[in-house]
Amino acid sequence: TGDDTGTWNRVVIEKPFGHDLRSARELNNVVSQLFSPHEVFRIDHYLGKETVQNMLAMRFANELFEPFWNRNYVSHVEITMAEDIGIGGRAGYYDGIGAARDVIQNHLLQLLALVAMEEPTSFEASQLRTEKTKVLAAARVPSDYAAHTARGQYATGWQGGQLVRGYLEEDGVSPDSRTETYAAIRVDVDNRRWAGVPFYLRTAKRMPRRVTEVALVLKQAPHLPFPATETAALGQNALVMRVQPDEGVTLRFGAKVPGTQMEIRDVSMDFVYGGSFTETSPEAYERLILDVLLGDPPLFPQHEEVELGWKILDPVLEYWDSLPTQPDPYAAGTWGPASAAEMLARDGNTWRRP
Repeated sequence: TGDDTGTWNRVVIEKPFGHDLRSARELNNVVSQLFSPHEVFRIDHYLGKETVQNMLAMRFANELFEPFWNRNYVSHVEITMAEDIGIGGRAGYYDGIGAARDVIQNHLLQLLALVAMEEPTSFEASQLRTEKTKVLAAARVPSDYAAHTARGQYATGWQGGQLVRGYLEEDGVSPDSRTETYAAIRVDVDNRRWAGVPFYLRTAKRMPRRVTEVALVLKQAPHLPFPATETAALGQNALVMRVQPDEGVTLRFGAKVPGTQMEIRDVSMDFVYGGSFTETSPEAYERLILDVLLGDPPLFPQHEEVELGWKILDPVLEYWDSLPTQPDPYAAGTWGPASAAEMLARDGNTWRRP
């Protein structure tokens, strides 16, 4: 990648890439005038995490999961990134950006693309990008944004045994700020594999615990030959991929409770990285910085993916900006505003409690 002088460039740009679709295009025009495409790396550190890449290994290296990885068996998919911290001293960056721009447009939509993509012909960068781009091009938020999106701001509440202040009381935040610290949207992927399967994306600060996970929740069995009283505690089967912390995979299914009655209850089967491998996983940025130095681009979103992410999110942000009220308050240390629970309830679903 060097020129006649033996020099070479590596330009790393952190997310969010722009503020919306228009600004992302303007930024890309500036960057493309100064650097060649192969010199530019739009970094998304989530794509460097071992557990994110394990989603691809788990699905495509095994025959076990692929048969149910489609609309015939999956009821809905939940992608969650919850933080138990507030904004701290980052009001200068965060206020005016918000949870959706900070996390959904990049991290969560990239996780959606990796979960929903078709099998690539190889794991070359171009093939991975092609399949991710197909998914993002087919993804959209249903047009009734009032019913299929939710936003909130954390208020004063108890967390970790301490009373913490609300977002509007944080240093540097205006008391009339309309920046959301909780964002949830429903995304539909209009293709044969996922037609009719809602993908619920949520991210928030001041949640009860820190967790990032992707959960495929399966449909109920079409017939249960047991009395209703014996399956009352039975939920839906789920395959949960934990990105952080406690990295691993959980399979949730029904099993018989020991005893003379045929009582069935949900149980979990866990795979934990720390208990199965002695090797130490590299930090996400370690892997990505090495890829930058090598000029290897598989884990870096291309500009087309960035634009598609903004095309999905921009209509939601415009709708939120048109609302006359501030985001719905939720107490720190809780799982978000009531409007977020109602969003799933309209579809007959409920959020998981990780």
